[in-house]
Amino acid sequence: MRIAIDYTPAYEQTAGIGRYVRELVAHLAYQDDQTAYQLFVAGAKSGDLPAVPGRNFSWKTTPVTRRWFIRLWYRLHLPVPIQWFTGKIDLYHATDFMLPPIAGSIPTLLTVHDLSFVRVPETAMPRLKQFLDEVVPRSVERATHVLADSTATKNDLIELYDTPAEKITVLLSGVEARFRRVETGLATVREKYGIPPGDYILTVGTVQPRKNYARLIEALAGIHAQGHQVHLVIAGGPGWLSDPIFDTIKATEMQKFVHLIGFVDDDDLPALYSDAACVAFPSLYEGFGFPILEGMACGTPVITSNVSSMPEAAGDAALLVDPYDVGAIADALVRLLTDEHLRQQLIERGYRRARHLTWDRSANQLKLIYQHLLASKC
Repeated sequence: MRIAIDYTPAYEQTAGIGRYVRELVAHLAYQDDQTAYQLFVAGAKSGDLPAVPGRNFSWKTTPVTRRWFIRLWYRLHLPVPIQWFTGKIDLYHATDFMLPPIAGSIPTLLTVHDLSFVRVPETAMPRLKQFLDEVVPRSVERATHVLADSTATKNDLIELYDTPAEKITVLLSGVEARFRRVETGLATVREKYGIPPGDYILTVGTVQPRKNYARLIEALAGIHAQGHQVHLVIAGGPGWLSDPIFDTIKATEMQKFVHLIGFVDDDDLPALYSDAACVAFPSLYEGFGFPILEGMACGTPVITSNVSSMPEAAGDAALLVDPYDVGAIADALVRLLTDEHLRQQLIERGYRRARHLTWDRSANQLKLIYQHLLASKC
């Protein structure tokens, strides 16, 4: 049996969906050394790729970029099947919302990470939202089976797209083993990213409206007014619709206390988490929320939102807040900055939560889903 997995997000993106695909594939190699896997990468040359993760894995590359595939498949609606590029396969796994044309009746698996472009449309770029509104529902309908990153996303698929519940499986993400408490090299990392002395709140994610940074900055100003002179470090690359975030920094006069350090090297993230007083992740909507588990694995207490998937990721190991309530965010931050008993309680729970949600567990579940889909074909 030959299974093709779209590895393009892992090739193009360091974080987010790219990390999801990379980790699943890497751990799948430990779970299954028998099935023939083809890792399909659009817009890549084989010489640009690392060694395959296992002897039963192979690269399938094409110089045609993902952007051109989008034009061919979804703009021009040319029915060029994916098998033209992968060769003969028995199952295709589309890992990033969109299912390409398929020749024949092979089973297909589609991963839908979230429906934020429907639930919080004001946080999405209008042209991208329009495109996703057209393509994602059709892809979900055509797919043999759908993976959702959380029960929240599964429920959204049922409610918004009328997808049958039995067609959807929830596959929770894990946390990488490299995220653990570190005690050395903290000063070096601080200096590298220009973080001044003193306590800081860490938040991780692209600078864009869905991450709710403007309200987090307003909450920071509120706790400063109470005498808590703490910094806010925002680790994430530039995104879209970010002007209100910079306007809020200026309006609250928090220029000296808000540090946008840009995209952070993966090797530095454990130190940044470990050195933080707490992790704040009050996003408006998430398919899962990697920083929640990453902070927990590094022994840092976490504040996150009580909406979409974030309570699932957090379990009982974080403070949950209404992301639209600046006062609630501020109150939760003060509690974690001042209540040592609460901090220790959440740290211990966080370690347990991080140990429970692993990529090994996720990859084993994925392997069983593949086997079920292949068996149903016979």
